[in-house]
Amino acid sequence: MIDSFLRYIANELSLSPNTVEAYRRDLYQWRDYATCSGRYMLEPATTSVSDIRLWISYLSRRGVSQRTIRRKLQALRAFFRYMMKRHGLKSNPAEYVTAPKVPQHLPVYVKPAETEALLASEPDSDDFTAVRDRLIIDMFYSTGIRCSELLELKDCNVDAAKGELKVHGKRNKDRIVPFGEELMQMITLYRSVRDASIPSCSDSFFVRKTGEPLYRRLVYTIVHRAMEGVVHAAKKSPHVLRHSFATDMLNAGADLTSVQQLLGHSSLSSTQIYTHISYRDLKQNYQLAHPRAQKKEDNYGS
Repeated sequence: MIDSFLRYIANELSLSPNTVEAYRRDLYQWRDYATCSGRYMLEPATTSVSDIRLWISYLSRRGVSQRTIRRKLQALRAFFRYMMKRHGLKSNPAEYVTAPKVPQHLPVYVKPAETEALLASEPDSDDFTAVRDRLIIDMFYSTGIRCSELLELKDCNVDAAKGELKVHGKRNKDRIVPFGEELMQMITLYRSVRDASIPSCSDSFFVRKTGEPLYRRLVYTIVHRAMEGVVHAAKKSPHVLRHSFATDMLNAGADLTSVQQLLGHSSLSSTQIYTHISYRDLKQNYQLAHPRAQKKEDNYGS
């Protein structure tokens, strides 16, 4: 049953491989709990609200974070919805379990001055790895694409002449992301160095020295290494550069809907988190700059 559900969300709902894998882990973990590690048969039709609440309590006692518990409950809700739709289940017990509240943390992003420092130096134009790694940093910050989207970029979908990327995003949705002159030049340089020295083994835009595509851990290592010692953000990852793209776009006057489309968010609410960052910075600047913002020492009656 779980495996058929996973095929359903992958093939019919077109959820990302990462989401499918997370749901697989969550549901297998629930199955092991519900069946005492296989001693009993899994019977979704007899699962009660109390059963699920006991599982949530069990996870909490084991120190599982509230955010992770919310995701596991979401996976269980989706599974029971599938069972109702395809296997005649009468109700969804997971819908009646309240998910734990998760404190909302603002996205980590890079300060503009640190972004300038990160992109200040020019790579050796004869060094394939240096050119590629710099272009990766440029592309994350200039376009706001996700790591998975960068890894899936095909050479034919990067149009330096038009200044456009065709990005294959979540749920198999494609979008066009524009970019500027500086990134155009870096793409042209990268292609010339790559085509002159690297064997053509794939249709991927970004490749290793062997000509094979990049992989996620390597991209994370490249980004972390580039940001180390330059950026003082708590995290140093591709997603931090995506957050920086969105924050700087809004701070420079871009409208929220445009940023939503560029990021590939299905809901405007996902993009609105960046307005909180912009407001926080605005408030801090006000507190620092306005002569009446700081509380003065009370000299009255002294």
